[in-house]
Amino acid sequence: MALEQKINEDIKAAMLARESQKLNALRAVKSAILLAKTQKGGAGDLDEESEIKILKQLVKQRQESAETYKAQNREDLAAEEQFQLDIIKNYLPQMLSEEEVEATLKGIIADNGFIGMKDMGKVMGMATKAFAGKADNKLVSDIVKRLLAQ
Repeated sequence: MALEQKINEDIKAAMLARESQKLNALRAVKSAILLAKTQKGGAGDLDEESEIKILKQLVKQRQESAETYKAQNREDLAAEEQFQLDIIKNYLPQMLSEEEVEATLKGIIADNGFIGMKDMGKVMGMATKAFAGKADNKLVSDIVKRLLAQ
């Protein structure tokens, strides 16, 4: 609920400041949150993990749209998508560095005695819970592959 309240406050601030681009980005986030809340049968608030998942989905959509617009030489539309992308990224938690991810993964592998690629699924399961939106899964997967291959 904290994210939804922050978005509502920022929408009010953007309206008062007459920042229409920022307002559009914030309304998209609010819309996605409300949609997710109603899809669950109106059960109420979303947990932080669900909010992060929604934000990541919006970021991915904006990135793909911007790339498509650039490929079609529509720089005006690409710039707007990039602006919205930057606004939405501000609400995501700070991502861990590659070194921090690798150190955590080494700990997971050592603590559980995982060896070889056959244990990759187990490591990824534990890593997904450990990082929960704080690291890119592709980066985590690449590091796990490298560590287990040694």
